[in-house]
Amino acid sequence: MLRIRICIAAPALAAVRFPTEPVILHRPFAALRTIPLILLAGLLALPVLALLAAWLPWGDSHVPTGALLREMAATVLPGYVWTTLWLGLWVAVGAAVVGTATAAAVTLFEFPGRRVFEWLLLLPLAMPAYVTAYAYTDFLQFSGPLQVGLREAFGLEGRLLPEVRSLWGAVWVFTFSLYPYVYLLARTALGERAAHLMEAARLLGAPLRRRIATVALPLARPAVAAGVALALMETLADFGVTSYFGIQTFTTGILKAWLSMDNRLAAAQLATMLLALVLLLLWLEYRAERRMRFTAKGVGHAGAAEAQPVALRGVARGLAWSICTVPVLMGFVAPVAFMLRPLAADWSVLPWERFLEWAWNSVRLGGITAGLAVAVALALAFAVRRRPDVLTRGVVQLAGVGYAVPGAVIVVGLLLPVGWVQEQAPHWGVGALVTTTALGIVWAYLVRFCAVALQSVQSGYARIPVSLDDSARMLGAGSVRLMAQVHWPLLQRSTAAAALLVFVDVMKELPATMVLRPFNSDTLAVVAYQLARDERLGEAALPSLALVAVGLVPVVLLSRTLRAPASASQAAL
Repeated sequence: MLRIRICIAAPALAAVRFPTEPVILHRPFAALRTIPLILLAGLLALPVLALLAAWLPWGDSHVPTGALLREMAATVLPGYVWTTLWLGLWVAVGAAVVGTATAAAVTLFEFPGRRVFEWLLLLPLAMPAYVTAYAYTDFLQFSGPLQVGLREAFGLEGRLLPEVRSLWGAVWVFTFSLYPYVYLLARTALGERAAHLMEAARLLGAPLRRRIATVALPLARPAVAAGVALALMETLADFGVTSYFGIQTFTTGILKAWLSMDNRLAAAQLATMLLALVLLLLWLEYRAERRMRFTAKGVGHAGAAEAQPVALRGVARGLAWSICTVPVLMGFVAPVAFMLRPLAADWSVLPWERFLEWAWNSVRLGGITAGLAVAVALALAFAVRRRPDVLTRGVVQLAGVGYAVPGAVIVVGLLLPVGWVQEQAPHWGVGALVTTTALGIVWAYLVRFCAVALQSVQSGYARIPVSLDDSARMLGAGSVRLMAQVHWPLLQRSTAAAALLVFVDVMKELPATMVLRPFNSDTLAVVAYQLARDERLGEAALPSLALVAVGLVPVVLLSRTLRAPASASQAAL
């Protein structure tokens, strides 16, 4: 969740303090200590690296790579590119406008309820975008309660509202589901850097409109760009909304090529193109974050603490209320209310007898993955802490390469080498081992979400003074005792946060779970998608609401974390 992608947007290795003593690389067998780490990182990076084989001449013995690419360019590829870019463009505009407006409202202005809106605006983070899509479809479609009620009330016939399952419907869903990424970063930028400069501009006689246009928004621009890049990465990675709405993007095309057309080479090439788009967005986000750090130089918190938000009255107060209320209603309150309607109408249609089984499968996979991800993160972070040479750093960065990769891309990258091994040695049974057991799906989860745990653990290590390591070594403590008796007690909160974030992400992951899940092991996310696809939206409400309830946990913790600095400042005053 906070992966919420914000935590891991920048390379966390730069924030970790390492011992200053020189590392001797020529010790006999010193490099052998890195071999287990290399193997571990290779397993995590294999699905991403395997996609490159799709472009090699020997990637497929039946169809030349260039011929297949030309065939896709003449048929489906232009549609995938155009739809993906058009969807991304409008989602970027919508998320930027809504996120920046809400952040400016709660940061720069004072009005009744401002403190409440600060955390209410985070609630859409708890809503998976595909759950929001199911809720709006159930309420707004031709046979939904809104259109039926309008036809009965006014004696009308036919469709009264635009079709929600469309490109514009997806833009609506993504905008109000993903704007919190922009809101969070813009709110931080405005609160830390703009408040005291706005006050200085006011003392110089600048009117409010000019202060916002020439001071606040330019300072927030890098944060807005970073938030938009994160929202676009989520949009590109989505499968549930685009597939349910029938929108032909790269993600839906990847799974269609693999599952429907049985063409793994085409799926791999489409996945590589999508991966290139994601890496481009990641690079743009990294540049924006560097600009955020640059603009933060010399800007302290003392001036921001002295500056006060501008008090609003009359029409301006009502406008601020509207700006903050509409996103919360559209992104959280309305979808939850739409899903609660079938629960209140008829409890008998709900699959209560199967719900516990689905929930247990989700919790089991989430718990296993969270435990393994934390263990891997602790091992990698401890290795960098103890031996911060170039090789170890590179291995750890390789292990985190999959954190921004969509689930559909990871699925294809994982099944490509498995399929090749199955063809060369069918008696080994590698295909059945990966696709009919929990091994394959947990592997895919670790590829995508291990970096979430790694970032959280490394953030915990950044708060542990290196002097503690030096003192422990002088007292004769080895690596095991150092980890168990010094690091672990200080890392418990960080590891708990890492486990929680990975657990919630696994619960909501859809494309990897749908393709790789073992037989008779449906999860809440898969069942919600299947029921919605079969037009059983009333039954899909129960597993969808369960996912929302799980997603609320990290959102609540995030809102408490964001309020902590303000509370501490007030206590100090």
